[in-house]
Amino acid sequence: MLKLYNTLTRKREIFKPIHKDYVGLYSCGPTVYWYQHIGNLRTYIFSDLLKRTLMFNGFKVKHVMNITDVGHLTSDADTGEDKMEKAAKKEGKSSEEIADFYLKAFREDFKKLNILEPSIWCKATEHIKEQIELIKILEKKGYTYKTNDGIYFDSLKFNNYGKLARINVKGLKAGKRIDIGEKKNKTDFALWKFSEELGKRQQEWNPKDLGSDFSIGFPGWHLECSAMSMKYLGNSFDIHTGGQDHIQIHHTNEIAQSEAATGKKFVNYWMHAAWLLFKGEKVSKSSGGLYTISELEKLGFHPLYFRYLCLTTNYRKPLDFTLEKLKMAQESYKRLKNLISELADDKKINEKYLNEFEKAINDDFNISKGLQILWKFVRDEKTSGKLGTIRKMDEVLGLDLLKRLETIENKTNVNGKIKIISYEGLNPSEELTKLIYMREESRANKGWKKADELRGRIKKLGYSIEDTEDGVKLKKV
Repeated sequence: MLKLYNTLTRKREIFKPIHKDYVGLYSCGPTVYWYQHIGNLRTYIFSDLLKRTLMFNGFKVKHVMNITDVGHLTSDADTGEDKMEKAAKKEGKSSEEIADFYLKAFREDFKKLNILEPSIWCKATEHIKEQIELIKILEKKGYTYKTNDGIYFDSLKFNNYGKLARINVKGLKAGKRIDIGEKKNKTDFALWKFSEELGKRQQEWNPKDLGSDFSIGFPGWHLECSAMSMKYLGNSFDIHTGGQDHIQIHHTNEIAQSEAATGKKFVNYWMHAAWLLFKGEKVSKSSGGLYTISELEKLGFHPLYFRYLCLTTNYRKPLDFTLEKLKMAQESYKRLKNLISELADDKKINEKYLNEFEKAINDDFNISKGLQILWKFVRDEKTSGKLGTIRKMDEVLGLDLLKRLETIENKTNVNGKIKIISYEGLNPSEELTKLIYMREESRANKGWKKADELRGRIKKLGYSIEDTEDGVKLKKV
């Protein structure tokens, strides 16, 4: 019996899916204007653990994740630049090129962290029609109004607006003097933003081409998630996930516009991951700790060390990140892998320990407790069925527990400096590693002649190297 903590009710609830044949799961995906940092990625690890727990319980999962490639402004108050347009200007590329590049990087991080990809990736720019159709429904039902800069949702016309975040809307309206421009209420939000100057933006659409009469512009950030989730999962679906920062505005607005349009309950279970902290504050540019997975790799940490660290703390509790804690997770992970590598090959299942593990993860997928049970099981010398049971547990944990540690290590950096992305099954010697490092150092300092000389020395050892954007590929000659 699987129990999940529902942010909407603030309670653990027995999970009851809407459909017999699948669970509908929607995860708020990234805005692809830059690399995703480890704070973002903790949220996706949480969603992955949830998905794996559902699958462990025998459910088939239809998992949808959006890609925001338009409409996410730099302010949650419907002001500021579009993050995609801003990045395109900065890098001198098209918005589409920016989206494709950072989506590719994001999907590479998924692979590195053993995160299962969703059943459906959906880009906001490829679902403009669905978003305009949703606005038309809301217009017809009287939930919208027009200002000089867009079409807005009138939040006070929707009963119980803010129920997810427990917002006192009337208190907000009466108690604070806030410049809200032409908005009727502080909590109203943009469904469609008009282009300030036609042709200035790279991404803008004419709703008249799709049967609506409002001006050329682009969709609001909140609108896309409602339109795409309902397209692929129906007007009502099982679970919606995201970070805790989505509760107050983004998910609150999703509920309002979706339920106003359909008259039905939008989502049964809302689930949110707590923040990754650095020195007690949310990971950010100002507080620090804003590493990407690639940056951690350059420091010598394999991505699965970070995944392991995330598993040590309940998803609803903040996780304070430091490199020292990541180092401790690395050592624990290595120790666990080494212990497992010494076990005899046994495909039997230890029902006692597997039942304990299942009980833990089914209690709001308490993965940290499940990890403790795994450690206890590995150290228990009186039990049998070790490898078969560990294999089942790892279906949820996603730690590659039965792969050789050398294989895991070979996917990270040499000397914490150079990212070797392919060994082709090779295990380079200390001498070869040193030559690769010296060559990279020479190339960084534009010492091309020295770099060519070192390439020759590497070749004499029987290897060739290929330089790629991701790092060095090492091959046996």
